Amino acid sequence: MPLHQVFIIYLIGTLIVFLPSFGLAKLFVKAGIPSWKAYVPFYNTWMMQEVAKRPKHWVFWQLIPVVGWFITPGIFIEFVKLFGKFGFGHHTAVSLLAPFYFPYLAYKEDPKFIGPEAVKKYKKKHWREWVDAAIFAVVAATLIRTFVFEAYTIPTGSMEKTLLVRDFLFVSKLSYGPRIPVTPLSVPFVHNYLPGGSRKSYSTAIQLPYTRWFKKAPKRGDVVVFNFPAGDTVINRPDYQSKHPYYQLCRELGNGNADLGRQIILNDPVQYPLAIHPIDKTDNYIKRCVAVSGDTVQIIRSDVYVNGEKQKLPANSEMNYMVVSKQPLDADFAKAEFGIDIYNPEESMAVSGNRYQFLLTAKAVEKMKNSPIIQSVQPVLDTVPSYSPAFEEYVIKNKWTVDNYGPIWIPKKGSTLQLNDSTYSIYQRAIRVYEHNKLEYRNGKFYINDKETNQYTFKLNYYWMMGDNRHESQDSRFWGFVPEDRIVGKAWMIWFSWDGGPRWKRFFKIVK
Repeated sequence: MPLHQVFIIYLIGTLIVFLPSFGLAKLFVKAGIPSWKAYVPFYNTWMMQEVAKRPKHWVFWQLIPVVGWFITPGIFIEFVKLFGKFGFGHHTAVSLLAPFYFPYLAYKEDPKFIGPEAVKKYKKKHWREWVDAAIFAVVAATLIRTFVFEAYTIPTGSMEKTLLVRDFLFVSKLSYGPRIPVTPLSVPFVHNYLPGGSRKSYSTAIQLPYTRWFKKAPKRGDVVVFNFPAGDTVINRPDYQSKHPYYQLCRELGNGNADLGRQIILNDPVQYPLAIHPIDKTDNYIKRCVAVSGDTVQIIRSDVYVNGEKQKLPANSEMNYMVVSKQPLDADFAKAEFGIDIYNPEESMAVSGNRYQFLLTAKAVEKMKNSPIIQSVQPVLDTVPSYSPAFEEYVIKNKWTVDNYGPIWIPKKGSTLQLNDSTYSIYQRAIRVYEHNKLEYRNGKFYINDKETNQYTFKLNYYWMMGDNRHESQDSRFWGFVPEDRIVGKAWMIWFSWDGGPRWKRFFKIVK
């Protein structure tokens, strides 16, 4: 963690315990404590715990980054009880508005000090017990969800068969370092919309700069959960969202002209209601990290090359293959030996004679190549250049396909890119949107923040993500790079799986 971030964290914690001091000083006198002790951060909370006869180790918990911010209000609550303030409203006020509440209490209400023995005699009402327990549970769960791990459900088949639809995962926030919420004012345990509707579950009244503690970079081969980079703007209807991205729709409506399509959308807000999401509130995606910042990635006949080296397919990744057998395949044998359901049209298609098109894992392909009844196994390639608006414009311009793509360089923090007609189309979104610059191309010249230049130095690291189900995945081949500030965490373990019933063999399976 950078030193300035450590400083900011502890500065906030210090201000939380110092700002209420102007009201605490008078209350300290009433409690028999010299007033000057109220102005010494953390020593003041030590004295509060001492006079309240509460555990003093709470004071040291305040020094835990961010967690300590939630401990301090608890100390404040125990202190105001010494003045007979047991009501839910008082405890809420001292937790959220301590710099204003303590002066109000000291000078406006001027309460009497009743001491810790009187506090012990007070009995909470049953509903307060439940409310206090619920608040504690929400705070604790929110801290765990933000800094340790988060539950995630696989919604699509883009990672099959490594991950299956309705696999329930734990995503580790510690693997790459916990990201401080950019949008902290949010309904707990809800991502970007309130349940059962299209209303946002958060407020952008407060937005924090991107900060990640104990930062570690994703590695090639990691299965990563991230905020969909092209999901910052979506059509706020169930049949669109990130399933049918806004930028793709712009190209579709404009017949390749994104600006024209954008105007069509803006002119019809009833048909195309827009929602703008901050970086931590776009939809969550899960893919495999294929290339990291500074790498050059290329796909040649479905094989992925990173820095010129061919990459091995993940064992459970899926692709379409044309299989020629020496005899008709028996359904039971195909299922037992290769894991293929010949009667499932989503996995299998008889082409002619003993020729079949199968959706196979890399593991199954290796078995087939060594089987005496299989004559040949060849990938079914998408060799026709794509003109689909599902792709970014530079993909169409370069006549790349999902199986023949690139080479393309992955931006790295501190690396400088030479700007020209070719690089502009590929990297302009990263420069403009992800790194918040004004980028213009006028009369054959480039201008960044109104200054003419022919180069740009990146401020963030970027990553290239692809689904293991290579022909059924909307991934970096379609919408480009994933900036580091969108990284959520590393897929760690499948804790539950369901498909009409529990898939017991997948319980507590580590994701690889």
